[in-house]
Amino acid sequence: MASYRIAALLKEPPTGQKVIITGWIRTRRDASGFSFLEINDGSCLANVQVIAEGTLDNYEKEVKKLSTGCSVEISGVLKDSPAKGQSVEILADSIVVVGWADPEHYPLQKKRHSFEFLREIPHLRPRTNALGCVARVRSRMCHSIQQFFHQKGFVQIHTPVITTSDCEGAGEMFQVITGLEGQKQLDSKNLHKEFFGRRAGLTVSGQLQAEVYAQALGSVYTFGPTFRAENSNTSRHLAEFWMLEPEMAFCDLFCNMKLAEEMLKYILADVLENCYEDMELFNRFVEKGVVDKLRHVIDNDFIHISYTEAVEKLLESKKNFEYPVSWGVDLQSEHERYLTEQVYQLPLIVTDYPASIKPFYMRVSDDGTTVAAMDILVPGIGEIVGGSQREERYDILLGRMQNSGIETDEYQWYLDLRKYGTTPHSGFGLGFERLVQFVTGMANIREVIPFPRTPGFAPC
Repeated sequence: MASYRIAALLKEPPTGQKVIITGWIRTRRDASGFSFLEINDGSCLANVQVIAEGTLDNYEKEVKKLSTGCSVEISGVLKDSPAKGQSVEILADSIVVVGWADPEHYPLQKKRHSFEFLREIPHLRPRTNALGCVARVRSRMCHSIQQFFHQKGFVQIHTPVITTSDCEGAGEMFQVITGLEGQKQLDSKNLHKEFFGRRAGLTVSGQLQAEVYAQALGSVYTFGPTFRAENSNTSRHLAEFWMLEPEMAFCDLFCNMKLAEEMLKYILADVLENCYEDMELFNRFVEKGVVDKLRHVIDNDFIHISYTEAVEKLLESKKNFEYPVSWGVDLQSEHERYLTEQVYQLPLIVTDYPASIKPFYMRVSDDGTTVAAMDILVPGIGEIVGGSQREERYDILLGRMQNSGIETDEYQWYLDLRKYGTTPHSGFGLGFERLVQFVTGMANIREVIPFPRTPGFAPC
């Protein structure tokens, strides 16, 4: 007798054979002399209906007491189902109760719960349909990212979670200390006793370290958690989130933009092909039309505009934005969404930002006013990818670092890359949760990461 996950069982049903499944009770409905059980094991959105006849040894003592959340192991014969909406069902010959869930206290019942409520029970929320779909889609997207870069010949690099470099220079790093003694040292500024001998923090980006390996291996990427101590309690921000960061030697800004667009379309197409059932749930109950939105992105070229053109479009709109628009000011989410949703109705690649609002590592134009930067903006979210051609000229990079107040002695290793066989190179960062938001249509980024961390909130 073979044991099956429900997704595999429904894909190629071994009708007429004895099978074993394990999972959790979604519902129980009693009839005269038998009960219908709906079982889900998390492998897919669909449940399997199990018919439990009254002749089972434990029917009265256990089966009729089963409730939502109980875990079970069921063996029986898989049969064609006469019921509408399902192709097969299991006629049980054995039902073993593995774990009970007291219906008086189990917080998930057969009704729709708000996402706000589910955040209060993060240990149980993945058992719901919507959050289970998010988890499967997120997993598939991780797989397609790895597959895309593997096919392109990229090497995956595991950059450090604990770092001594603040890539963005914004001072929003979580500092790493050890125990009460570490706190005392921090308070007294007694830095020579730091665990690493110098101040260290949780990484805000693996880019700088990825550049090291790009200058040795050519094309690399890093994909892992990053941390920002930014006091932003919005639907788009997290304190811990995942970043995908490819870096390519011998690659300019145009090459960088082309790769990012190709990658995004690859991921979206892969999700639509392999997560059809989960995407239909989002299409019906979360964001109506989300599937057509993704197909529209896949089927159309991204629009390229300069930062200067974007500012001109915003000024021409005469809209009363919360944040006023002028050249030299960074674009806000409301500006990005207006451009993608109202003006172009497509993802945008905005290039050539003012040098004054971008980090030190971006390549400066000949007149010194702009940098070879690019952001990809999508409807409903705003910025989803940020990248640039990196500054490969030693003297110019050194000047930018000094003007930014960066201690160049601590970054000599980074400057050295420009002394020993430097190349034009570029890369970008993809905020993975924002992409999952875009794909699923979830309004709040807290719903697309298993355990959200935000200011004042870190359960589990």
